[in-house]
Amino acid sequence: MTGSIRSSLAAVEIRQLGTVGYGAAWQLQRELADARVAGSTDTLLLLEHPAVYTAGRRTQPHERPTDGTPVVDTDRGGKITWHGPGQLVGYPIIGLVEPLDVVNYVRRLEESLIAVCTDLGLDAGRVDGRSGVWLPACAGQPARKVAAIGVRVSRATTLHGFALNCDCDLSAFAAIVPCGIADAGVTSLSAELGRTVSVAEVRSAVADAVCAALDDVLAVRDHVPGAPPRTGGAPTVRRSGAPRRQTEHPVARVASAL
Repeated sequence: MTGSIRSSLAAVEIRQLGTVGYGAAWQLQRELADARVAGSTDTLLLLEHPAVYTAGRRTQPHERPTDGTPVVDTDRGGKITWHGPGQLVGYPIIGLVEPLDVVNYVRRLEESLIAVCTDLGLDAGRVDGRSGVWLPACAGQPARKVAAIGVRVSRATTLHGFALNCDCDLSAFAAIVPCGIADAGVTSLSAELGRTVSVAEVRSAVADAVCAALDDVLAVRDHVPGAPPRTGGAPTVRRSGAPRRQTEHPVARVASAL
């Protein structure tokens, strides 16, 4: 599918929420999805969560924490993962064009995050059969996931989304089988680049890239980590004609509104 995947021509509203509890953010997603179905605008929530494990519908018992740590069961696709400080979480609440193409939607989210990672100097791409954004095996390390994606589409409207590991505590993933994948690793932008890459540093670039990918300003391409680059290289993500509207919401205000 080419062209915008969004059913609306109105600007995407970008909400930067700071740190929000998982339950409160999930409730906000549902409220925004109801509003979108009723004709409201598309929204992209960007935030961090306090440390929490969340399980998608395909999570198996052996993939959960072995120490009995609580897990929030969700209605998204995928398996178990961790969210916490230093990880940028994005929840696009988007009305999709018909006929629905959920795989294409996921590929566009991947494309946006690949572009951001590439602009930082990382060899990021996809792995066949596995969603998310990956870095290639090298120097005795397995392939490593730097961004996870798990979505739900209901009434032609998206919920849940992506998580980009910026400068988070990777040890939190050791208690689970992240995304149900036992033969690969998990990494962060900071770990790969050898410097601190904060959520604040990449947040605006991620917002721009997601809007561009949804509207096909940033086209989906083949990206195989570790493969020779294609002629012309990967595109740099800059603010473009992709419509967006940005608002910032203090955490206290968000919490009181939920």
